[in-house]
Amino acid sequence: MKTFIIRSFIGIFFGGFLAVLITNLTIIFGGLEIIDGPLFVKNSIGSILCGWFFTVSPLYFEKRNLKLSQQTILHFLTVTSLYLILALTIGWIPFTIINILLTLVISIFVYTIFWVAFYLYFKNQARKLNDCLKRL
Repeated sequence: MKTFIIRSFIGIFFGGFLAVLITNLTIIFGGLEIIDGPLFVKNSIGSILCGWFFTVSPLYFEKRNLKLSQQTILHFLTVTSLYLILALTIGWIPFTIINILLTLVISIFVYTIFWVAFYLYFKNQARKLNDCLKRL
């Protein structure tokens, strides 16, 4: 529970930071003099919620009673469904079948790249640790 709370705070603060950073960059480089307050609040809340569930959902990978395939499927379904619901509700993705399918295809592609990268990284770390243990 402690890990969940700590990760929740990290995700919430990171999401809030990204919302403010993106807004400031849009104002500075987009030539805006004023922003739409309600739109800022809506997008900030969306960014905070994304930060939260993207930092909390990897806890699936710490559940030792689940196989890696189960952890991966649960994590993917959680992240993708929560993001899709949030993005459609806030208006980040227009509510059309083509946009929803395109988002799912992009999500699968990006998730696969990140999953393979993390898998190879941790596999390499395990190999290095095993080599160190063999030399002892």
